[in-house]
Amino acid sequence: MTQSTEERVAGSEIIYGLNDKPAPTTSFLAALQHLLAIFIGIMTPPLIIGGALQLPPDMKAYIISMALFVSGIATFIQVKKFGPIGSGLLSIQGTSFTFLSLSIGIGLSVKAAGGSPEQALGTIFGVALICSPMEMIFSRFVPALKKVITPLVSGIVVTLIGLSLIRVAVTDIGGGQWLLSNKPELYASPTNLLLAALVIVTIIVLNRSRNQWLRMGAIAIALILGYCVAAALGLVQFAKLGGMDVFTAPVPFKFGFYISWEHVLPMALLYLITTVESMGDLTATSMVSGEPVEGETYMKRISGGILGDGINSALAAVFNSFPNTTFSQNNGVIQMTGVASRHVGFWISGLLVIFGLFPVIGGLISLIPNSVLGGATVIMFGTVAAAGIRIIASSVIDRRGMLIMAISLAMGLGVVFRPEILAGFPDVIKQIFGSAITTGGLTAIFLNVVLPQSLREQKVETSQDPLSVKH
Repeated sequence: MTQSTEERVAGSEIIYGLNDKPAPTTSFLAALQHLLAIFIGIMTPPLIIGGALQLPPDMKAYIISMALFVSGIATFIQVKKFGPIGSGLLSIQGTSFTFLSLSIGIGLSVKAAGGSPEQALGTIFGVALICSPMEMIFSRFVPALKKVITPLVSGIVVTLIGLSLIRVAVTDIGGGQWLLSNKPELYASPTNLLLAALVIVTIIVLNRSRNQWLRMGAIAIALILGYCVAAALGLVQFAKLGGMDVFTAPVPFKFGFYISWEHVLPMALLYLITTVESMGDLTATSMVSGEPVEGETYMKRISGGILGDGINSALAAVFNSFPNTTFSQNNGVIQMTGVASRHVGFWISGLLVIFGLFPVIGGLISLIPNSVLGGATVIMFGTVAAAGIRIIASSVIDRRGMLIMAISLAMGLGVVFRPEILAGFPDVIKQIFGSAITTGGLTAIFLNVVLPQSLREQKVETSQDPLSVKH
């Protein structure tokens, strides 16, 4: 027996379910909130890489525009679902932070050898392109790994994703990483803290309203309010819009196609790592959307989502952008607004493409002060961690489960609290295991394989597995 839409919505506090079609105004409002949550995240990797490689302003602006453009196309593929490609969930694609350090390393090695900025970018995109099939191949084996990637493992990964992102949000509340690094005396000023508090309080008040329109618009309203107050205080630098191009055309392989063979293996390993992250993100999206997090339907969505990740990363390389992955930020938006309709994803993808082609439009959003953005993201990232805890709670938590949770969370957060622990290892190891998500996720998978299950847990898993029922 399947659950009715009304029962599902009431049980999960979802206003619009996965296949519901909200009115255009509602869809646009929900899409805007997702964009406000992910816009900076999509632009940050090309900003950081462009700065590290000392790219000219026009080249840096171009790769930022292409990051937005590709994210729009990739989101459409992921949400629409073409055959086995895509999850069919409201899962947003964006530029992955996982590949940040390696991309900078590739670019710097090319420049150190006398290469031009164009060759540096062409090499990064070339290596990313030839390694992208790694994720595509791995996606085909996901259904066979349902005994390995259990709700316990997925829940741990999702929890670590949320906890890792909270650090970014809190940094933004104080004014952002740049301010902390370059002008620490201005960091966490009363103005920044009050702006963040204004956004947080507005979201809380509107989210608890019985009016579904206020609830769905809580994040957007809070961010717009914070933006306006910051602008009135002179904290929004509109002058930065003056040098932006009106239109940017996507040109495949604009910077050429080159391969640095010594970086192929590290890139391939990172694709495997981002697969684990995507499984956690997609599981969280399914959970907060009121959809199953186990069984055949769930596994098909995970497989399709990871295959979509790989194909979208290849597409990104062709159009001069960095590898894409599923974003966890939108899970917080879904939970806060109650809108899980994948039809909203079509609006998001269209708006991202427009922002990529017309940089000035996106530039207005990019001017949101860090403290305003941090006030919203700290709540959204917290809900991601909470979703992970809910997923963990859906599995059997016996002594074995407690041991897996304890070690995985300790290892994952340990490398973040004390990154010096990896100081004696090669850079490749630091890049792979320097992330809480990677270290904690791989630890959970390893322990789930090597630690024997209790008889009680085996019986519960068998009874819950829809594939074990003979029809």
